[in-house]
Amino acid sequence: MLNILFREDEHEIRYTDSYFNNNYQDEWLEDTLVKQMIQDIDASKVLTPQIVDSPVLGAIPVTQISGGVKAVILMLKKPELLIHGNSCGDNCAAWIDRIGKMQDIHVHLTYPMRFPDNVILTVMDTGTVCHSYQEYVKEYLKWSQSTEF
Repeated sequence: MLNILFREDEHEIRYTDSYFNNNYQDEWLEDTLVKQMIQDIDASKVLTPQIVDSPVLGAIPVTQISGGVKAVILMLKKPELLIHGNSCGDNCAAWIDRIGKMQDIHVHLTYPMRFPDNVILTVMDTGTVCHSYQEYVKEYLKWSQSTEF
């Protein structure tokens, strides 16, 4: 299940880029699903567990892939972590939804990411289960209007 937290949490992995760079394992980049994520989100191809071919930058170290794809890989490979998802653009939303359908993941978001219309997620702040993107946005707006920033 995809679990979304709107408020900050002291235990979240806030700096996903640095966390990924210091903790990823080569075997993660051998996973077919991870290769598909990198292709879809960054339009790049994994050549080896250390090298990715970017259409813009050429051959780059895996530490130079986008922060969004790093966060999504962490959601897949380290589901026990609370991942700060603001480095993810809407191009990551379908992958986050897909991972949430595979296993429990926890994501902190401070904006209503554009998930697929049929997303099912739990808003951790309220315990509300949303069965669509529209329900999720309503829950986000209700929560944001009741909270002082």
